[in-house]
Amino acid sequence: GEQEIARNYFGLRSVSQQQPITEDTIYRVYSMTKPITGVAMMMLWEEGKWDLDDPVTKYIPEFSDLQVLDGTNPDGSPKLVPMERPPTMRELMSHTAGFGYGLSGSDPVNTAFRDNQILRSPDLDTLVDRVADVPLLFQPGDDWFYSIAVDLQGYIVEKLSGQKFGDFLQERIFTPLEMEDAAFYVPEDQYGRFSEVFTYSAEEGGLVRVDSAARAFRKETVAMQSGGGGLVMTLDDYAHFCQMLLNGGSFRGKQLVKPETIELMATDVLPEGVSIWSAGNSDRRAGAGQGFGLDFGIVSDPVEAESGQGKGSYYWGGAAGTWFWIDPVNDLYFIGMIQRMSGNPASEYDPRAVSRVGVYDALED
Repeated sequence: GEQEIARNYFGLRSVSQQQPITEDTIYRVYSMTKPITGVAMMMLWEEGKWDLDDPVTKYIPEFSDLQVLDGTNPDGSPKLVPMERPPTMRELMSHTAGFGYGLSGSDPVNTAFRDNQILRSPDLDTLVDRVADVPLLFQPGDDWFYSIAVDLQGYIVEKLSGQKFGDFLQERIFTPLEMEDAAFYVPEDQYGRFSEVFTYSAEEGGLVRVDSAARAFRKETVAMQSGGGGLVMTLDDYAHFCQMLLNGGSFRGKQLVKPETIELMATDVLPEGVSIWSAGNSDRRAGAGQGFGLDFGIVSDPVEAESGQGKGSYYWGGAAGTWFWIDPVNDLYFIGMIQRMSGNPASEYDPRAVSRVGVYDALED
């Protein structure tokens, strides 16, 4: 049966108001939106609407003439070569298609993502048009780079379902999973429950509130419905999603997808010699013992990953310090929610690592 082992709340959702984090606090889950988008995709996959080996261009013909970055010319301009073949849907869902993101990287591709404000596109059609103008970082399948690919999946869900992305999520995922506050914005009358988001300031010598429209998640300021990072919800909302995954696609008597589908999503698909965080990332260790499936990171070798997690555990996290993992071997899931863009660089404290140690030490007792 389903048993809750521990639940804890610490800290404040508003420093100015001195309001504590409570059970009904709403969080920005940012990239923890990605696995939800993945499940939406796999619902359509189960219906036979697409195949993993299909070229992405079958659903986004705008990508037929993508170029690929191949170093720089003597004058510093990017050297471009044609795409050898379009990326497959499997590559799109595993960040091996070659798309950029703009969150990091000083290369011409990620710079173009920032310059063209791709993440601030007013809608998914505009997003696709803007992405079509930017080259890929590498030939499809050659490497792994965390990318815009999951926003593109949201666009594909719209195209294949004939529904607005948010409507599809509401009907097929949020309603059956009783994810009551899961949405792309916080309703005005619920805004008092929405946590503030913080970041570390060297100047202030501590955390300061981040105050910008991009982090506000108000109905009128949300542009596109971002499958890569757009959702807000409570801890319980995400817990219901995790319970469904752990249950192999079912929740309180409702089957959203088949157990085999969840297993497929949690299977490493990275090509030989490719590891996560490899492209453009100096810290190779970050990806040790970890693979990537369909919109999930995977602990393929717990020893190498220096983790107590069961082999095949799958996980992801969000930009403001949210994280979760599903461990089928030990039949458990864990979720943590923090609202902090970055912490003190001098601090050794890593809540994600601490949580893993705490959970698996407790299991051994």
